[in-house]
Amino acid sequence: GYPILEGYRGQKPASIPALEKLIVKVSQFVEKNPHIKELDLNPIFAYPDKAVAVDARIILE
Repeated sequence: GYPILEGYRGQKPASIPALEKLIVKVSQFVEKNPHIKELDLNPIFAYPDKAVAVDARIILE
């Protein structure tokens, strides 16, 4: 949940702008590739300076 993104147990907070940028880039990718039926990014690691999709699964039509 959101409290984890704010930092907990001494961890630094995640970069919300980096998460927003990742979401926008993934949305643009899907928009430019209409043959994508499903897209799963899991896990996504959110760091203080970046957000990284570690694994992806894409199903095409």
